[in-house]
Amino acid sequence: MIAYIEGRVDELTAEMAVLEASGVGYELAISLQTYEAMRGKEHFRLYVYEQMRQDQATQLFGFANRKERDLFLLLLGVSGVGGQTARSVVSAYSPDELTRIIANEDKRALTAIKGIGKKAAERIVVELRDKVEAPVGAGYEAAGGSANVAVHPAMQEAVSALTMLGFQSQTANKTVAAIINEQPDLDAGEVIKLALKQITAR
Repeated sequence: MIAYIEGRVDELTAEMAVLEASGVGYELAISLQTYEAMRGKEHFRLYVYEQMRQDQATQLFGFANRKERDLFLLLLGVSGVGGQTARSVVSAYSPDELTRIIANEDKRALTAIKGIGKKAAERIVVELRDKVEAPVGAGYEAAGGSANVAVHPAMQEAVSALTMLGFQSQTANKTVAAIINEQPDLDAGEVIKLALKQITAR
């Protein structure tokens, strides 16, 4: 079992990272939280979960820290939650935000994530509320924005990342355009982070 991979960041997108270690390139699916932590770094350590299935190739998931990986594993233990859904959840909220959401039984914040319905949110809360502890002072807020269309180098990457997570293309486009219109100096990672907060807070 691979505990972590540390090496040179050979490739990085909002969906995946390739780390080169000892001459081998490892491709790992990552969350947007991990993407944000990796941006601009030439060398990085990712904590790993190996998802092995009999009928499919092994997939590696990478996380910027152990806490995010631990939450991902807890989510996988919830009935009906698979790897991609768990990645969407840890992408939408930071570890501190997510533990607070679960501890406070905030089902609305969970159902705001594409792919998480009321029943799934209920299962996550019931099965995990006693396994997490809300951090003191942690919270989450919605980001404001206008509805005007804006053209920006980060537009395509941000929209692509949001649609990959399952959000509707129309919602992603409108939200990203609004944020870029108000704050044109933001890069793609910052736009994605704000867009996630805005969409999930609705």
